[in-house]
Amino acid sequence: MKLSVYIAFAAATVLAACGSSDNKHDASGSFEADETIVSAEVSGRITSLEIDEGDTVGRQQLVGTIDATNLELQKEQVQASMHALNEKTATAVPQVKLLQEQIRVQQSQLNNLYHEKQRTENLVKADAAPRKQLDDINAQIDLVQKQIDATRQQIRVQQNNVATQNRGILSEKDPLRKRVAQLEDQIQRANILNPVQGTVIAKYAENGEITSAGKPLYKVADLANITLRAYITGDQLPQVRLGDKVNVIISMAGDSTKTYQGTISWISDKAEFTPKTIQTKEERANLVYAIKIRVKNDGYLKLGMYADVDLNSK
Repeated sequence: MKLSVYIAFAAATVLAACGSSDNKHDASGSFEADETIVSAEVSGRITSLEIDEGDTVGRQQLVGTIDATNLELQKEQVQASMHALNEKTATAVPQVKLLQEQIRVQQSQLNNLYHEKQRTENLVKADAAPRKQLDDINAQIDLVQKQIDATRQQIRVQQNNVATQNRGILSEKDPLRKRVAQLEDQIQRANILNPVQGTVIAKYAENGEITSAGKPLYKVADLANITLRAYITGDQLPQVRLGDKVNVIISMAGDSTKTYQGTISWISDKAEFTPKTIQTKEERANLVYAIKIRVKNDGYLKLGMYADVDLNSK
C-alpha cells in the first residue's frame, strides 16, 4: 500500500514539473541575423569568386572580379577622342609672326619719314624748300602710322579668332573627362568587395558565369552577434526596456539546456497577432509585442533555432 502511494506521489510530482515547465519562460522566439545580399555592380563574365558557404569574410575584402575588358576598351576610345581634339586646335603663331614682320617694315618706313621730316623742317625754316614738301611728309607719316595700327588690330583679331575656335573645340573635353571618370568608376566596381564582415550563408554564382548589374552573387551575415526575435504580451511590456539584460535559453541534447546572456535592442511600438509558432507566457493573449535580443554567438547558435527568454535576469 505504501509503495502504491509513493508511486502516485512521484507521478504527480513529475506531472506538476512538466506543467510548470511550459510556463517557466516569459517568451520564446527564433534567431535571425542582418543578412546582406551582395550583387554584381557591372555586367560581364565572373573571372573569380573565391568564396564558399561558411567562409568568414572581412569588410571591404576583395572576394572576386568581373571581366572589365570592354570597359577598358571604352575608356581607351574616349581618351583617344580627347587626344584627337588637341590635333584639331589651331595656332595663330604663323599669322602673327607674318604680321609682326610687316609691322617692323612699316616701323622702319616710319622712322625714315621722321628723319626726312626733321631735315625738311630745317630746309623750310631756311626757305630752302617749299612748305608743301613738309605737308606731304606729314601725310605719309599719318598713313604709315595708320597702317601700323591696322596691322596690330589684325594681330589681335587673329589671336581672338583662333582662341575662340580652340575654346569651342576644347570645350568638348569636359564631357569626355566625365565619361572617363564614369568608366574608371565602373572598372573599379568590377572588383567584388565584401561590404560587411560576416559569414557567407549562401552563394548564387560561380566562376565563369555571366552576370549582370544587380544580379545577386552571394549572401553574407554577421553570425558573431545574432538577434533573437521573441514576443511578449501586453502585461509583460512594462517589465522590459531597451538595454535590459535577459537570459536566453536553448535546448541541447537530451533534456539539457544552455543559457546565454542577451541585451534587448529593440521593442516594437505596435501590437500584432500571436504567431502560430510562438508560445508566450499567457497563451490566451491575442496580441503580442515583438522584441529583439542581441546575443553573442559562441558558434552553437544557428539561424532559425528556437530559444526561450527569461526576462527576470537583472
